[in-house]
Amino acid sequence: MNKNVDPVIVRELWEIICERAAHPAPDSYTSRLLNDTKGIDKVLEKVGEESTEFILAVKNGVRERTVEEAADLLFHMLVALRAADVELADVMAELKERRK
Repeated sequence: MNKNVDPVIVRELWEIICERAAHPAPDSYTSRLLNDTKGIDKVLEKVGEESTEFILAVKNGVRERTVEEAADLLFHMLVALRAADVELADVMAELKERRK
């Protein structure tokens, strides 16, 4: 296992996303995504956009862009989970179950 993997950052990011959902702030990108007039469609559009950008970065073999787009995709997926009222713990439990 790569010792540089830091699952704490994902948990911290999730907590911030949940905080922005519970207490929206007009200057918060996350709050704006979660409260857009398009509803969940707005964040799903971003997941689609970031997925495409990630695929292109990998396909083109651009490591730096791949890392950046993976981070963008992961962030927007987490926001989409919150918008869909799905707990990150449920996704982690599913991954754990599949590992058996």
